[in-house]
Amino acid sequence: MPLISVSDELAKKSFTSVENKFISKYLPVLDPNAVKVYLYALYIHQNGLSSYTLDDFAAALSISYDDAVNYFTYLEEFELVSVISHSPFEVKILDAANVYGTPKKYNPEKYSDFTKSVQNILSGRMISTNEFREYFYLLEEYGFEPNALLMIINYCVNLKGNDISVQYIKKVAKSFAEDGVTSTASVEAKLSAYNSITYALNGIFAAIGIKRQPDVEDNALYKKWTEEFGFTDNAVIAAAKQFKVKSTHKLDGVLNELYKNKKFDVKEIADYCKNKNSVYAATMDIAKALGIYIHNPATYVETYVNVWCNYGYSFEGLKKIAEFCFKHANNSFEDMDAFLQNLYGDGIVADESIDNYIAERLKEEDFLRKVLAACGLTRKIIAWDRECLKRWRGWNFSDTMILEAAHISSGKSNPVAYLNGILASWKNDGIFTPDKIQRPTALSERTSPDINRKALIEQHYYDLRHNAESKAEQAVASATADPVYGEIFRRTNELSIQLAFAEINDKSSAEKLEKEIAELEKKGDLRLSELGISRESFIPQYSCKICNDTGYDKFGKPCECLKKFLKSIN
Repeated sequence: MPLISVSDELAKKSFTSVENKFISKYLPVLDPNAVKVYLYALYIHQNGLSSYTLDDFAAALSISYDDAVNYFTYLEEFELVSVISHSPFEVKILDAANVYGTPKKYNPEKYSDFTKSVQNILSGRMISTNEFREYFYLLEEYGFEPNALLMIINYCVNLKGNDISVQYIKKVAKSFAEDGVTSTASVEAKLSAYNSITYALNGIFAAIGIKRQPDVEDNALYKKWTEEFGFTDNAVIAAAKQFKVKSTHKLDGVLNELYKNKKFDVKEIADYCKNKNSVYAATMDIAKALGIYIHNPATYVETYVNVWCNYGYSFEGLKKIAEFCFKHANNSFEDMDAFLQNLYGDGIVADESIDNYIAERLKEEDFLRKVLAACGLTRKIIAWDRECLKRWRGWNFSDTMILEAAHISSGKSNPVAYLNGILASWKNDGIFTPDKIQRPTALSERTSPDINRKALIEQHYYDLRHNAESKAEQAVASATADPVYGEIFRRTNELSIQLAFAEINDKSSAEKLEKEIAELEKKGDLRLSELGISRESFIPQYSCKICNDTGYDKFGKPCECLKKFLKSIN
């Protein structure tokens, strides 16, 4: 009979898998609470509980948020996990077979005086062998002088009491070591410097309702808020009250947000908080005007709308710009941002100037529709048409002269290019009024007017390429407007850049990246299929496959399509 067996009922239940190496190698030496944290982390991952936050995690284990962070940091030292982000807090569980994580053995006799002193400081409880091992680790791996580490332990105990965890003491000690503070004199100096910060933090904590003593991490955050960011104590208190936060971690997130949005004064913070809900609502309105759906506006608020508001744009002005962008196929936040940056560069910010700009653009488009109609075209207006009109007006041609040239171009194989050639010819000949136009005879019509042939060719092929490339760009924009495919597209591009470097420096990483990109492309193709979009539409479909609408083949010789075009204009 085996030592341990299980009932049939238990055998049928679901399980969380744990590596045998973890049980044989780490379980005997790890802190018991760290084992609980590790096992619960495995449970969350293996059961697909992806919405869990660190607050949920800590509550489930009846520990504090800070303790959860400390235990994960402790596990990280054994290379059982890797903390990949602190805001938001994210952890990756590593292979327990990693040889570098083997717990190191120390000689307790070497530190007999030190251990007696530590036990005297922590007189309210007996220190375990595992805890002493952690202190030996700090002495040997970080180079602390014994008295320096004793001062840090004493400081932590005075701050938190006898029931303080070794993980917290390690965290404080490591923060000292990162600043090069490991000698007795330097530790003493740093602890003395904490007194003034602690006094200021006590005032902030009392004002916002945090009922504990400030610790080393709080001190570091306070220096960041006041020295790096430039907030006053009153501004910090105002931010905490406005956002109703009662922990330094959450307060740090709030102050980061305010810093990014350049809100430092107490009044600015109050106004920002008051308008924040309005900004979120405005962002949803802008998305609706652009014709797209967004699930969570937070990213769009931070990346785009807050920036636009800081430029001086009103919500109403932004909505009008979004409606205009939608009508002109710039229907994404990224496209709108590019359009808006041009407006901002031209000083078009106030609602009235936006109205005037849009009215002018609509008037311009109405005229372009008349020009295209005079050319015998029924297609939509494209960016090339606007560029041409800007150029023609820059040549000092009136709308009457442009329409005259358009009527002459009607019926040609590429009317807009032909129209451009006529106006270029008139410009060279100084013809700017209708009375100077030489009306063609039947013979001259057959031989065609004196037009700049090179300009005609260049514009003809620019038109072809521009149309093909615009369609491809619109297809990409339409696909990436979908949140699911947009994220796949962004991640694929990001990995492709990493792959370019990996192929030079790290072949094994390159192979992993290639596999990950291939998997993403499969998911992307599936999503495109659901959207009814073909990946081929991302590639410009040139009308001539031989020259790709350049007029010349790969050997630099005139393409057959160029010969046909020359024949048509002759």
